[in-house]
Amino acid sequence: MLKVDLNSDLGESYGRYTLGCDEELLKTISSANVACGFHAGDPTVMDYTVQLAKKYHTALGAHPGFPDRQGFGRRPMLMKKGELKNLILYQLGALQAFAAAYGVQLEHVKPHGALNNMMVHNEMYSEEICDAILAIDPQLILVAPTNTLTYDMGKAKGLRTISEVFADRRYDDDGYILSRSQPQAMIEDIDTAIAQVIHMVKYGKVTTIHGKEVNIKAESICVHGDGPIARAYAHTIRNALEAAQIKICNMNTYLG
Repeated sequence: MLKVDLNSDLGESYGRYTLGCDEELLKTISSANVACGFHAGDPTVMDYTVQLAKKYHTALGAHPGFPDRQGFGRRPMLMKKGELKNLILYQLGALQAFAAAYGVQLEHVKPHGALNNMMVHNEMYSEEICDAILAIDPQLILVAPTNTLTYDMGKAKGLRTISEVFADRRYDDDGYILSRSQPQAMIEDIDTAIAQVIHMVKYGKVTTIHGKEVNIKAESICVHGDGPIARAYAHTIRNALEAAQIKICNMNTYLG
Protein backbone atom coordinates (compact mmCIF):
# COMPACT_ATOMS: atom_id res chain seq x y z
CA MET A 1 0.00 0.00 0.00
CA LEU A 2 1.20 3.52 -0.79
CA LYS A 3 1.84 5.76 2.21
CA VAL A 4 2.45 9.44 2.88
CA ASP A 5 2.89 11.84 5.79
CA LEU A 6 0.48 14.74 6.29
CA ASN A 7 2.04 17.78 7.97
CA SER A 8 1.01 21.29 8.97
CA ASP A 9 2.72 24.40 10.36
CA LEU A 10 1.40 25.06 13.87
CA GLY A 11 2.13 27.05 17.04
CA GLU A 12 2.13 30.32 15.11
CA SER A 13 -0.01 32.31 17.53
CA TYR A 14 1.67 35.02 19.61
CA GLY A 15 0.62 36.52 22.94
CA ARG A 16 -3.06 37.44 22.73
CA TYR A 17 -3.16 36.92 18.94
CA THR A 18 -4.43 33.55 17.76
CA LEU A 19 -3.61 32.11 14.37
CA GLY A 20 -4.98 28.88 12.96
CA CYS A 21 -6.97 26.02 14.49
CA ASP A 22 -4.12 23.93 15.86
CA GLU A 23 -6.03 21.54 18.09
CA GLU A 24 -8.46 20.58 15.34
CA LEU A 25 -5.64 20.07 12.82
CA LEU A 26 -3.73 17.86 15.26
CA LYS A 27 -6.63 15.41 15.14
CA THR A 28 -6.12 15.00 11.38
CA ILE A 29 -2.43 15.39 10.50
CA SER A 30 0.40 12.96 11.27
CA SER A 31 3.23 15.50 11.79
CA ALA A 32 3.25 18.98 13.37
CA ASN A 33 5.84 21.64 12.50
CA VAL A 34 5.95 23.94 15.53
CA ALA A 35 7.15 27.56 15.26
CA CYS A 36 10.14 28.18 17.49
CA GLY A 37 9.57 31.79 18.52
CA PHE A 38 11.34 33.73 15.78
CA HIS A 39 8.92 34.16 12.87
CA ALA A 40 5.96 33.31 15.13
CA GLY A 41 5.09 31.65 18.42
CA ASP A 42 6.28 32.38 21.93
CA PRO A 43 7.26 30.25 24.96
CA THR A 44 3.66 29.84 26.17
CA VAL A 45 2.39 28.95 22.69
CA MET A 46 5.25 26.47 22.21
CA ASP A 47 4.49 24.86 25.58
CA TYR A 48 0.79 24.48 24.78
CA THR A 49 1.38 23.19 21.24
CA VAL A 50 3.79 20.50 22.46
CA GLN A 51 1.20 19.40 25.01
CA LEU A 52 -1.44 19.16 22.27
CA ALA A 53 0.87 17.17 19.99
CA LYS A 54 1.45 14.72 22.83
CA LYS A 55 -2.28 14.50 23.56
CA TYR A 56 -3.13 13.58 19.95
CA HIS A 57 -0.04 11.39 19.38
CA THR A 58 1.11 13.63 16.52
CA ALA A 59 4.81 13.55 15.60
CA LEU A 60 6.58 16.72 16.74
CA GLY A 61 8.91 18.75 14.53
CA ALA A 62 10.63 22.12 14.68
CA HIS A 63 9.69 24.92 12.28
CA PRO A 64 12.56 27.44 12.52
CA GLY A 65 12.45 30.70 10.59
CA PHE A 66 14.05 34.10 10.24
CA PRO A 67 13.70 36.52 13.21
CA ASP A 68 10.94 38.52 11.51
CA ARG A 69 7.59 38.40 13.32
CA GLN A 70 6.20 41.44 11.54
CA GLY A 71 6.80 39.84 8.16
CA PHE A 72 5.88 36.36 9.43
CA GLY A 73 9.29 35.10 8.33
CA ARG A 74 8.42 35.54 4.68
CA ARG A 75 10.99 38.27 3.93
CA PRO A 76 14.49 37.20 2.81
CA MET A 77 17.44 37.84 5.13
CA LEU A 78 21.15 37.71 4.30
CA MET A 79 23.30 35.86 6.84
CA LYS A 80 26.95 34.96 7.16
CA LYS A 81 28.36 31.46 7.40
CA GLY A 82 27.96 30.29 10.98
CA GLU A 83 25.27 32.86 11.73
CA LEU A 84 22.48 30.86 10.12
CA LYS A 85 23.64 27.63 11.74
CA ASN A 86 23.49 29.30 15.16
CA LEU A 87 20.03 30.68 14.36
CA ILE A 88 18.80 27.14 13.67
CA LEU A 89 20.56 25.66 16.72
CA TYR A 90 18.98 28.29 18.98
CA GLN A 91 15.45 27.50 17.78
CA LEU A 92 15.86 23.73 17.83
CA GLY A 93 17.22 23.95 21.36
CA ALA A 94 14.20 25.97 22.49
CA LEU A 95 11.67 23.47 21.17
CA GLN A 96 13.73 20.52 22.39
CA ALA A 97 13.46 21.90 25.93
CA PHE A 98 9.66 21.89 25.81
CA ALA A 99 9.63 18.44 24.21
CA ALA A 100 11.87 17.10 26.97
CA ALA A 101 9.64 18.66 29.64
CA TYR A 102 6.72 16.53 28.41
CA GLY A 103 8.66 13.41 27.50
CA VAL A 104 8.12 13.94 23.77
CA GLN A 105 10.71 13.17 21.10
CA LEU A 106 11.55 15.84 18.53
CA GLU A 107 11.41 14.00 15.20
CA HIS A 108 11.96 16.41 12.32
CA VAL A 109 13.00 19.90 11.18
CA LYS A 110 11.21 21.89 8.50
CA PRO A 111 12.53 25.42 7.78
CA HIS A 112 9.87 28.10 7.35
CA GLY A 113 8.93 30.67 4.74
CA ALA A 114 11.72 32.78 3.25
CA LEU A 115 14.36 30.60 4.93
CA ASN A 116 12.89 27.58 3.17
CA ASN A 117 12.73 29.44 -0.15
CA MET A 118 16.32 30.72 0.10
CA MET A 119 17.93 27.46 1.18
CA VAL A 120 16.81 25.56 -1.90
CA HIS A 121 18.86 27.86 -4.15
CA ASN A 122 21.76 28.66 -1.79
CA GLU A 123 24.45 26.07 -1.10
CA MET A 124 25.73 27.79 2.06
CA TYR A 125 22.23 28.07 3.54
CA SER A 126 21.54 24.41 2.77
CA GLU A 127 24.82 23.37 4.36
CA GLU A 128 24.21 25.48 7.49
CA ILE A 129 20.78 23.90 8.01
CA CYS A 130 22.10 20.38 7.50
CA ASP A 131 25.07 20.98 9.81
CA ALA A 132 22.85 22.41 12.54
CA ILE A 133 20.66 19.31 12.47
CA LEU A 134 23.69 17.00 12.52
CA ALA A 135 25.10 18.92 15.51
CA ILE A 136 21.88 18.57 17.52
CA ASP A 137 20.78 15.04 16.61
CA PRO A 138 21.74 13.13 13.44
CA GLN A 139 18.51 11.12 13.77
CA LEU A 140 16.35 14.20 13.20
CA ILE A 141 14.61 14.15 9.84
CA LEU A 142 15.22 17.05 7.43
CA VAL A 143 12.08 18.09 5.56
CA ALA A 144 12.94 19.73 2.24
CA PRO A 145 11.04 20.43 -0.97
CA THR A 146 11.46 17.89 -3.72
CA ASN A 147 13.79 18.68 -6.66
CA THR A 148 16.01 20.98 -4.58
CA LEU A 149 19.63 21.48 -3.57
CA THR A 150 18.72 21.13 0.12
CA TYR A 151 17.10 17.74 -0.34
CA ASP A 152 20.11 16.44 -2.27
CA MET A 153 22.57 17.86 0.29
CA GLY A 154 20.66 16.31 3.17
CA LYS A 155 20.92 12.93 1.51
CA ALA A 156 24.61 13.42 0.73
CA LYS A 157 25.38 14.31 4.35
CA GLY A 158 23.63 11.18 5.59
CA LEU A 159 20.59 12.90 7.07
CA ARG A 160 17.26 11.14 7.13
CA THR A 161 15.54 13.30 4.53
CA ILE A 162 11.88 13.59 3.55
CA SER A 163 10.67 15.16 0.32
CA GLU A 164 7.78 17.57 0.89
CA VAL A 165 5.08 18.66 -1.53
CA PHE A 166 2.23 21.13 -1.07
CA ALA A 167 -1.46 20.45 -1.36
CA ASP A 168 -2.49 24.06 -1.87
CA ARG A 169 0.32 25.44 -4.04
CA ARG A 170 0.88 25.39 -7.80
CA TYR A 171 4.22 24.38 -9.30
CA ASP A 172 6.53 25.95 -11.86
CA ASP A 173 8.38 24.08 -14.61
CA ASP A 174 11.47 23.61 -12.42
CA GLY A 175 9.43 21.37 -10.12
CA TYR A 176 9.35 23.95 -7.33
CA ILE A 177 6.35 25.84 -5.96
CA LEU A 178 5.25 29.05 -7.62
CA SER A 179 6.11 32.20 -5.66
CA ARG A 180 3.32 33.61 -3.49
CA SER A 181 3.78 36.89 -5.39
CA GLN A 182 2.25 35.22 -8.45
CA PRO A 183 -1.55 35.52 -8.73
CA GLN A 184 -2.12 31.79 -9.30
CA ALA A 185 0.28 30.53 -6.60
CA MET A 186 -2.43 29.23 -4.28
CA ILE A 187 -4.98 26.51 -5.04
CA GLU A 188 -8.29 27.62 -3.57
CA ASP A 189 -10.46 24.80 -4.92
CA ILE A 190 -10.35 21.69 -2.72
CA ASP A 191 -11.11 19.26 -5.58
CA THR A 192 -8.17 20.63 -7.58
CA ALA A 193 -5.88 20.24 -4.55
CA ILE A 194 -7.03 16.66 -3.98
CA ALA A 195 -6.48 15.72 -7.62
CA GLN A 196 -2.97 17.21 -7.54
CA VAL A 197 -2.04 15.47 -4.29
CA ILE A 198 -3.24 12.04 -5.34
CA HIS A 199 -1.50 12.35 -8.71
CA MET A 200 1.77 13.29 -6.97
CA VAL A 201 1.62 10.38 -4.54
CA LYS A 202 0.45 7.72 -7.00
CA TYR A 203 2.44 8.68 -10.07
CA GLY A 204 5.31 10.85 -8.82
CA LYS A 205 4.39 13.70 -11.15
CA VAL A 206 2.82 17.16 -10.97
CA THR A 207 1.31 19.31 -13.71
CA THR A 208 2.89 22.76 -13.67
CA ILE A 209 1.25 26.13 -14.15
CA HIS A 210 2.23 25.92 -17.84
CA GLY A 211 0.73 22.46 -18.33
CA LYS A 212 4.05 20.60 -18.27
CA GLU A 213 4.28 17.35 -16.29
CA VAL A 214 7.43 17.07 -14.15
CA ASN A 215 8.71 14.39 -11.79
CA ILE A 216 8.17 14.94 -8.08
CA LYS A 217 8.64 12.86 -4.94
CA ALA A 218 5.68 13.13 -2.56
CA GLU A 219 6.70 11.70 0.82
CA SER A 220 5.11 14.36 3.02
CA ILE A 221 2.22 16.64 2.12
CA CYS A 222 1.95 20.09 3.70
CA VAL A 223 -1.51 21.48 4.38
CA HIS A 224 -1.26 25.06 5.60
CA GLY A 225 -2.96 25.61 8.94
CA ASP A 226 -3.55 29.38 8.87
CA GLY A 227 -6.46 29.58 6.43
CA PRO A 228 -10.12 30.03 7.45
CA ILE A 229 -11.05 26.53 6.27
CA ALA A 230 -7.80 24.81 7.26
CA ARG A 231 -9.39 22.08 9.38
CA ALA A 232 -11.99 21.13 6.74
CA TYR A 233 -9.32 21.32 4.04
CA ALA A 234 -6.97 18.94 5.89
CA HIS A 235 -9.77 16.57 6.86
CA THR A 236 -11.09 16.36 3.29
CA ILE A 237 -7.62 15.71 1.87
CA ARG A 238 -6.96 12.97 4.42
CA ASN A 239 -10.27 11.27 3.62
CA ALA A 240 -9.53 11.46 -0.12
CA LEU A 241 -6.05 9.94 0.32
CA GLU A 242 -7.39 7.08 2.42
CA ALA A 243 -10.20 6.49 -0.08
CA ALA A 244 -7.48 6.17 -2.75
CA GLN A 245 -5.82 3.44 -0.63
CA ILE A 246 -2.99 5.72 0.51
CA LYS A 247 -2.03 5.22 4.16
CA ILE A 248 -1.34 8.27 6.37
CA CYS A 249 1.67 7.85 8.64
CA ASN A 250 4.27 10.07 10.33
CA MET A 251 7.75 10.61 8.91
CA ASN A 252 9.53 8.08 11.13
CA THR A 253 7.06 5.39 10.09
CA TYR A 254 7.41 6.40 6.45
CA LEU A 255 11.19 6.06 6.53
CA GLY A 256 10.99 2.87 8.57
